[in-house]
Amino acid sequence: MVKGPAETVVRGACPLDCPDTCGWTVTVRDGTAVALRGDRDHPFTRGALCVKVNNYLEHTTAPDRLLHPLRRVGRKGEGRFERITWDEALNEIAERLTGVIDEHGGESIWPYYGTGTMGYVQGLGGGAFARFWNVLGASRHDPYGICSKAGGTGLTYTVGTSGGMDPEEIQHARLIMLWGTNTLTSGHHLWKFVQAAQREGAHVVAIDPIRTRTAEQADEHIAPIPGTDAALALGLLHVVVEMGAQDREYLAAHTVGWDAFREEIRQCPPARVAAITGLPEATIVALGERLARTRPTAIRATMGLQRHAGGGMALRTLACIPGVTGDWGRVGGGLTYSTGAWFPLNTAAVERDDLRARPARTLLMTRLAEGLLDRSDPPVHALFVIAANPAASVADQNRVRRGLAREDLFTVVMEQFPTETVDYADIVLPSTMQTEHADLHAGWGHFYLSWNEPAVAPPGECLPTTETLRRLAERMKLDEPCIADTDEEMGRQLLDGSGIDFDELRARGWARIERPRPFSDGFPTPSGKLEFTSERAAADGHGLLPGFTPSAEVDDPGLAARFPLVLIAGASHYFLNTVFGNDPRQQRRAGGPRIRLHPTDAAARGISDGQPVRIFNDRGEFTATAEITDRVRPGVVATTKGHWPKLLGGDGVNATVDERDTDMGGGAVFHDNRVQVA
Repeated sequence: MVKGPAETVVRGACPLDCPDTCGWTVTVRDGTAVALRGDRDHPFTRGALCVKVNNYLEHTTAPDRLLHPLRRVGRKGEGRFERITWDEALNEIAERLTGVIDEHGGESIWPYYGTGTMGYVQGLGGGAFARFWNVLGASRHDPYGICSKAGGTGLTYTVGTSGGMDPEEIQHARLIMLWGTNTLTSGHHLWKFVQAAQREGAHVVAIDPIRTRTAEQADEHIAPIPGTDAALALGLLHVVVEMGAQDREYLAAHTVGWDAFREEIRQCPPARVAAITGLPEATIVALGERLARTRPTAIRATMGLQRHAGGGMALRTLACIPGVTGDWGRVGGGLTYSTGAWFPLNTAAVERDDLRARPARTLLMTRLAEGLLDRSDPPVHALFVIAANPAASVADQNRVRRGLAREDLFTVVMEQFPTETVDYADIVLPSTMQTEHADLHAGWGHFYLSWNEPAVAPPGECLPTTETLRRLAERMKLDEPCIADTDEEMGRQLLDGSGIDFDELRARGWARIERPRPFSDGFPTPSGKLEFTSERAAADGHGLLPGFTPSAEVDDPGLAARFPLVLIAGASHYFLNTVFGNDPRQQRRAGGPRIRLHPTDAAARGISDGQPVRIFNDRGEFTATAEITDRVRPGVVATTKGHWPKLLGGDGVNATVDERDTDMGGGAVFHDNRVQVA
C-alpha cells in the first residue's frame, strides 16, 4: 500500500476474462473507493483500463447489486425470492447437499464455475472451491472447453504447450498476422506493441470474417469463410515452399516430420484454397509471398477461430507456420495464443486432488443441457454455480433452461447481480466483487502475475467465495483442515516453488515471471522438437499430420440450403461475456442487439437497414435490429454476445447454437452455426 496525505492507494488487478489482466490501483478515502485507474507502473497496463472496466467502481454500487441471501418463493425461472439470513441459507444448503450425497452419492453434485473471475483463489483456478468439492467427492467440472481448450489441445500436439511467444515481442515483428482476434476490443493493451512495430515498418494483416475495429486499423484485411483458417494457413505455406523460402536449417535442427508435412502442403495450392476459403487466389498468393520474404513474422491468434468443428486442428496447423519459416527461433517471431501455461503456479497445492476418496467423472461446462437432462450415471441432483451465467452464456439455451427448471434439481448460485441463472436458483448467495476480496491472477496475454489486495469492506452481507465455503464446510462438519486456510495462505501455497516472493508481490502488485524465451531451449514435446508429425495426436484419433478439418454446419450443403447464413457472435466492445450486460451505461453505449448483413444478403430477403429481424434455426431464435453493411462478407451474419436475454424479453444468440464438441478438447462450437434471417 502507498499512503497519501488523506487517502490510501491499494494495488490490485482486473479479474475479468481478458488476456490483458490489467494491474489497477484503487484510491480509498474514509473506507470508500473513490477512484480506479490502470497501474501506471505495470509494464503491460501502463495506466490504462478499457471502456468496460473504467466504471467498475460505479458497478460495485449499482442498485441491482445482490446484498443478502435469498430463497426462491416462485417457480424456477420466475426470479421471485424472499430474503433469509446467512444461517438459514447455510443450514438449508448443508442439509440438502448432505441428503443428495446420502441418497445419490457425491458425483450427483455438479460444482459449476466459470470465468466471471479468473482468480486462482476465488475463481477459475479452484482454490477453496476445488478443495471443498474434492472432500465431498463431487463430480469434476471442466471450465475450459467453452473458452480455449480446442486450440490449446491442437497447439500442444505441435509445440507441446498452449503457451507461445511473449506477446510483447510483437513490437519486433515485421509481419504481424492478427488471426481471428479483435485486439482493440478483446485485449487492447497489445495494440501499443503492434503500433511500435508499425512505426518500424511492420505490415499488419487482420484475418477475420468481420471487418472489426482492429481490421479497420490494420494495413490489410482478409475475410475468409468462418472455419477455413487451417486451409488458408496451408495455402500460404504452399506459396512459401514453392518459392523455396522455408528455413531449411531450422527445419533440420528443430522439427520432426517435415518431409511428410511438406507433402500435405503440396496438396493445397492457392487455387484449391481459394475455393475453400472464399478468398481471391491472388490475395492468398500475395500474402504467401509476403510471408516468404518477411522476417520475423508474428501471429496473434485468440479463441474465436477455434470455436468450430475443426478448431483444434486450426491451431495445430497455424503453429506450423513459424516452424516452416523458422520464426519460432527469432525474437519477434512465432505465435501467441494463451500465455497461461507459462505461469509456474502450484495449483495442485490449492486444489488438493489427494483429498478425493475415489476417482470421479468430469462434466463439461459446454454440455450443461446434456448433463442436466440426459445424465443417469448418476443424474445431477445438485448444481452449485459460481462466477458463471450459463442460462445466457452456454449453447442450446432452450434445453439449458429446461434442465435448470427441474424441480428435483437443488441449485445454489453465488452471484453479484440478478442474472438469468439466478432466476433458476433455490438459494442465492451474495458474493464480493474484486475490490472487496483478495486474489491471485495470472495473465493469458502477457507474462505478469498480479496480487489483488482488497481495498474496501464488502457491502451488505456479501462474502468472498472462499469464506462462504469455509462457513459451509463448518456447517457440514467437514474436518479437513486445509478448507479453513485463509486467502493469504492459499496465495502463498500457489507461489510455492515459483521463485516469486509473496510479500514482494503483494507490496508491488505485480511481478514478471522469469523464464527462458519460449522454445529457445527446445519444445516440450516427446521429441523435444516441433512436431509436424505427432504420434500423440495419431493415438488420440486426430491424425499424424496437421491439416484442415472442415466445420460441421458451415460445410454442410444440405443444411446450407435451409439455413444459408453463417452466424458469428463476437465479443462486444462494451460487455465482457454477460458481465456489465445489466449496466445502464454500457447498455446505452452498446445499443440493442444488432445483426449485420451484407447488402446482397439483405436485398435477397427484402430487409432494410434498421428493421427488426428474426434470426433462427431448428434449435431456437432471437430478435435483433438489422444493420446493412459490407463489414461482413456475403453469406455471413454477425452479432455480439453479452446482452441479457431476460432484459430483452426473449431469447439470446445462444438459443441458436448447438451443444456439440469441437474436434479436440471438448470445446464449444459457437461459430459453427447456420441460421436464416427474416
